[in-house]
Order: sequence, then structure tokens, then C-alpha cells
Amino acid sequence: MDTKELLKKVRKIEIKTRRLSDHIFGGEYHSTFKGRGMTFSEVRQYQFGDDVRNIDWNVTARTNEPHIKVFEEERELTMLLMVDVSGSELFGTEQQFKNEIITEISATLAFSATQNNDKIGLILFSDDVELFIPPKKGRSHVLRIIRELIEFKPRSKGTNIVEALKFMRSVMKKKAIVFVLSDFIADDYKQTLKIAAGKHDVTGIRVYDKKEEAIPNLGLVQMQDEESRRVPVGQYIIKKSTIKLQ
Repeated sequence: MDTKELLKKVRKIEIKTRRLSDHIFGGEYHSTFKGRGMTFSEVRQYQFGDDVRNIDWNVTARTNEPHIKVFEEERELTMLLMVDVSGSELFGTEQQFKNEIITEISATLAFSATQNNDKIGLILFSDDVELFIPPKKGRSHVLRIIRELIEFKPRSKGTNIVEALKFMRSVMKKKAIVFVLSDFIADDYKQTLKIAAGKHDVTGIRVYDKKEEAIPNLGLVQMQDEESRRVPVGQYIIKKSTIKLQ
């Protein structure tokens, strides 16, 4: 893809996703992520009308008087996009491939964050971490992220969500809003995801194609694994949503 074509594609995505961002979030970014980006400020005595969920039971037991924890909203949040660039994302039977849908979702989230003057970072992963862009602010930074999402060519086609989450935990020392965008065609990542969610606000966004869940009647076809590139010996008969090796 030459520079002119790339810039045209970036601009097209910017126009489309900025409109989506304004429509979906509409200036309500903080309320959309209610409870996120809050940092501890102090402990004070309970007053009528305070939220009982914020009672500090340790201080209350020690002083024999009810005290609550006071939190204040952080002025600056950090959003991190973790994007799956494995081979299975290069599939689509409707209007777009899965990786194109992921790019648009990522851009919408990034513009929503930058409108609130928050930092945005990016991790591209396959079965290894392919690219890490540390969180920064600004439109030019968001456009760089979009360019990478459009033109980046991964070295590998496999998927390893576990390694990507471990890398994220190692580089993100402070609490962040983390979006994992993937088809989640992978194994044994749930426990690592749970650990990551213990520190960060982690949201998984699954992108899939309808034909991955209900295979149409295609007759006799040959199959290839997009990630391993293996072609099984024999032919597959696809009929009535079943797959049989012949």
C-alpha cells in the first residue's frame, strides 16, 4: 500500500469512527466507565448520605466510629488496546474481514479517549507481541495507531493471548482501561485474563463471523488452517453444519 492510499484509508476510518465515537459516547466517557479511574484520597468520618459501600471497616473497628474511604476521580486515564493480528482475523464472509472490523472498533475507542484528553496505547499480538506503542495523548498519536492497524504485517500467524496479557502486565505498572480485541480462538487464557483483570479494567471484545458458527452446505472442499498453514490429508464434506473427513 503506497503512502497516498494509506493516508486516504486512514482519513476514511477517522471520519467514520469519529462520528461513531461522538454518537456512542456523546461526552459521557467518564460515566460510561463508571467506577474506573478512581484513586484513594483519604479516610473520614461517616456522614449522613454517604455510600455505605465505601465504609472502611478496619478504621471503623479501630475507632469504634464509622469511617468511609474517599475516592477522587483521576484527571487522566490510560486506555490500552490489545489487538489480535493472528491469521484467523483475515477472514470474513460479510462486508468486511474481522481485522477491518477490529480496526474500526479500535479507532472509535481511541478517538473517544483522546476527546477526554486521555492516553492511548497499543499492543499488537499473534503468538508473540508484535508491536507495542506506549500510551500517549493527541490526535497525531491516534492516527499513528490507526496506520499501524491498517498496514502492519505480523511476523507470525499464531495466537497466544496468555503471552500478550503477561506482557501487558509487565509494561503497564499503573491501572489502565484495557480492551482485548480478538476472535478468542485460543486455549487456556481465562486464568491469565482473570489475573490481569485483578489490577486493570479489562474488557474483551469478541469479533467473529457468522459462518464460523454455522457452516453452509458447500459440498466437497479442501480446508487449510490459516494460522498453522496445515492442509489435512483428505477432503472435507461440509453438509448440514457438520464436518467429516473423507
